[in-house]
Amino acid sequence: MCGIIGYVGARKDAGVLAVEGLKNLEYRGYDSWGVACKTGGGIAMRKDIGKVSEVDSRDFSQDCSLAIAHTRWATHGGVTQANAHPHLSGDGTIAVIHNGIIENYQQLRDELIAKGHRFVSETDTEVIPHLIEEEMKTRGDFAAAARAACLRFEGRYAILALHTTSHALVAARTGSPLIVGVADDGYFVGSDITAFLTHTRTVQYIDDGEMVVTDGETILFSDIATGAERPKREIAITWSVEQAQKGDFEHYMLKEILEQKESVARAVNQDESQIQTLAQAIRDAKGTFLIGCGTAGKACMAAEYFFSVVANHHVNVAPASEFKVYHHFLKPESLIIVVSQSGETADVLEAMRVAKSVGSKVLAIVNVEGSTIAREADFTLLINAGPERAVASTKALTGQLAALLLIAYALDGRLQEGRKLLLETASKINDMLNPRYVERLERLARRFAASNDAYIIGRSWNYPMALETAIKIQEVSYIHAEGFAGGELKHGPIALIENGTPCIVLMGEDETKPDIISNAIQLKARGGVVIGVAPRNNEVFDEWIKVPDAGEAQALVNIIPMQIFAYFLAVQRGTNPDMPRNLAKSVTVK
Repeated sequence: MCGIIGYVGARKDAGVLAVEGLKNLEYRGYDSWGVACKTGGGIAMRKDIGKVSEVDSRDFSQDCSLAIAHTRWATHGGVTQANAHPHLSGDGTIAVIHNGIIENYQQLRDELIAKGHRFVSETDTEVIPHLIEEEMKTRGDFAAAARAACLRFEGRYAILALHTTSHALVAARTGSPLIVGVADDGYFVGSDITAFLTHTRTVQYIDDGEMVVTDGETILFSDIATGAERPKREIAITWSVEQAQKGDFEHYMLKEILEQKESVARAVNQDESQIQTLAQAIRDAKGTFLIGCGTAGKACMAAEYFFSVVANHHVNVAPASEFKVYHHFLKPESLIIVVSQSGETADVLEAMRVAKSVGSKVLAIVNVEGSTIAREADFTLLINAGPERAVASTKALTGQLAALLLIAYALDGRLQEGRKLLLETASKINDMLNPRYVERLERLARRFAASNDAYIIGRSWNYPMALETAIKIQEVSYIHAEGFAGGELKHGPIALIENGTPCIVLMGEDETKPDIISNAIQLKARGGVVIGVAPRNNEVFDEWIKVPDAGEAQALVNIIPMQIFAYFLAVQRGTNPDMPRNLAKSVTVK
């Protein structure tokens, strides 16, 4: 969840590089921030609560060629300056930043306290530099001491560390993401590629259970458990700097919503052999599970309907966080399809390992090339949405939906028909997302921005999109919102409707239309203000948001105006839609 970056090399502005890179990672956490630079006099450190985007990087221009920086999403300890990273060893010679959770930190802390160490924060992270300090008493070498400390840790972590007597940057990971950027004048290590994309697009991946030691000229990858060297190849990344920048938009969220004009088509333009490989794997499997978290989980739920309606094929859907209880049903012939934007979601990785423990095959649909999920899966399909910086996922969702629907058509032997439908849908989305349409949704958001509650209903694949609409409204505007299957209203939720309550109805021109209209009438009869999202107007709608008729791809077009609506609700209520409270991008803790 946190964002970390380090640089070591020939440049003398490492502090500036670290802070600028950290600003590109702020979507991963923005409770507090901190920077440590190795200087001639030791370690120059500065940290504070608040957003690093408000910090002037020129304040870190001291002569420094080795620096680490961190932006925090709090897990252990409150949002205070003392709990902000970096954390120092007791003698002040070691600085550490960390993303993840050291699960046995209490045991380690008690052991270190008994040896005379004094702790000044409430975090699990602070045990790391203290344990390295303790290990150095018997080992002397900084990298060897860091490796020995890592062998003691339980949990998921990505660590960067520096020492006053060494010009080495030490990095280690188990579970949490970490990647090396290879530049002409040194090496970067960061949580993801956007941290150093302005400086290099050449990377080396750090795999689970590995550590890295680099002095800016040479780099050594090794196995934490054995110390054996792990040779790595350099890989060129296709993302551009422009894709990862905000440009003229006030927020990344709106930029990424409007990028769906192109991103849906990129998700559809896949190598046919890859799609057919996925479809054949589903045919051959004795039980298929679709798993994801949050927004990706809603894509999996929609896909359950895709496979049923389009391919007459049953698949199981489970939240990744709950998947471990399904191990009783898994066999080597089972197929697990995991969906993740970042490719680093902790619960998804845990589910993959559960599946692999019994020999099940794992296929992955991800957005980030070279991510941990992509590397650990037996087969990977990229949705090619480009960098997604806003915490609220938007364009990745429609890319996931497009890929899953395309696979459903391939499973039914109609791949070209599915491709044609989705490319036509992409064209309709391009036409739909015009300035007048966006302005109309902004006016609608202005009308309902003062609401305390909102309820959203749908049927078939629009039911998961109702749940997703609720998530979007919740996370960026903080309005209490809930999504329901239309038919479930009469089993309890309709008691919540009172005069003036906004009620959003997601609809398509399909077999469920008469039933969802009936549900809308029920909402209106109880005083609800009915906002219809549909290809055609209906007399029950108090407000109509027109969307194209996209047939089996209706979920893709219906969710986009809801993303825009949620965005403008946030703007009207004065919240930052890119950085919602208590949330962060890329959930790397369980």
